[in-house]
Amino acid sequence: MFSRNRNGVAQIVGTVALLLAFGAQAKPLEIPPGSQAGELSFEEVRGMKKNDVTTKLGEPLSIKGPIGEPAITRWEYTDFYVFFEQDTVLHTVVKPRG
Repeated sequence: MFSRNRNGVAQIVGTVALLLAFGAQAKPLEIPPGSQAGELSFEEVRGMKKNDVTTKLGEPLSIKGPIGEPAITRWEYTDFYVFFEQDTVLHTVVKPRG
């Protein structure tokens, strides 16, 4: 009876020691706000009309769409995509690096 409890306690102590060892090595990844997107502030683009986006950012590299209902269009720029619903910016996405 006691040997079974000792094995259980030993397993728990071993598991806790292992968790503490891995936890001590974990380091948080800190990315400064805005560093992924460079100088562009996407909040300034959201809600804009297509003509305003062209004026602010220039002509896109490519345009995909419109697709679906409501019509969604994607404009591609060097470092990001701009998604429109009809004529209004819905969202912007930074292109994956690598």
